[in-house]
Amino acid sequence: MMKNTLSDEGSLSREVSYFQAPILQQSLIQLATSFGGFIAVCTAMYLFMEVSYWISLALAPLAAGFLVRIFIIQHDCGHTSFFRSRIANQVVGWLSSVVTMTPFETWRRQHAAHHRVWNDLDRRDNGLDIYSFCLTVEEYRALSPLKRACYRLTRHPLVANVLVPPFVFVILFRFPFDAPKTWVRERRGVYLTNLALVAAVVGLGSVAGFGAVAAIHLPVIALASIFGVWLFSVQHRFEGSEWARNAKWRFRDAALRGSSCLRLPRVLQWFTGNIGFHHIHHLNPRVPNYRLQECHERIKCWCKVPELSLADGIRATWLALWDEKSQKMVTFRQADRLGSV
Repeated sequence: MMKNTLSDEGSLSREVSYFQAPILQQSLIQLATSFGGFIAVCTAMYLFMEVSYWISLALAPLAAGFLVRIFIIQHDCGHTSFFRSRIANQVVGWLSSVVTMTPFETWRRQHAAHHRVWNDLDRRDNGLDIYSFCLTVEEYRALSPLKRACYRLTRHPLVANVLVPPFVFVILFRFPFDAPKTWVRERRGVYLTNLALVAAVVGLGSVAGFGAVAAIHLPVIALASIFGVWLFSVQHRFEGSEWARNAKWRFRDAALRGSSCLRLPRVLQWFTGNIGFHHIHHLNPRVPNYRLQECHERIKCWCKVPELSLADGIRATWLALWDEKSQKMVTFRQADRLGSV
């Protein structure tokens, strides 16, 4: 029975845990629609290449949408939440990672670290919290003029959200650059993923031509990476987000007020696997993506969470610094005004 209050962390955890059991039928349907849709659209792109490359390219956003959905499956498998079987999660997660060009073992371990430190101001220096990392206003002001300029450049939405994501997924993920040497399994996984990618490219290239493979799949992975990186980062750096020093950091507060509820149009919600209900994901990462909305509806009367529209999420890309005095995210221009006061 639903309690009439979720005032303590324990009762909230119990309510959310009710939704963490995977439903095999739904997992299999999501697998079929995601991989099936991706393969179907990519096949159509190859066929239209003989008519017009521009017609083929017009289908790239749709293929990218299916690719984002496959990434969400990989993400769930990394949390062992997509299937009850650990082996099934491992196999499907690894297969998904070849399609998304994201080494499964390395990404899973780093993402698990993100779930321990998100929006904790005293635990940002581990290099693993790639989604919510930012400087405080005071830290930014303490930088030299050159370092401030570099930080502003790398945080500009055009750079951080458009130019960098394709480079990361296509090039940087081919190397275990951020995996310590002690991560033997993860480093090996990077090279195995690369071998699988080479085999896939050689197989497709020998049939359709290597030029066609590049012309079709590079735009698709570029678009998917741009949207995917924005999707995850904006859910921790947004107007209304809360950050805290470690002594004041609390799991429930960080989940409910340091993660957003991103309300996307229904079609985008489907392609993104409901990950917009990010506060639920942080309350319990074992809840499968297809049960996140159901869980949100169950607890929303008891828990107030920041809700963002698509427009709010786009505007949030300009928020780059946390102001500890005003307790809010600010833009560089706002930080400059604060410094001149």
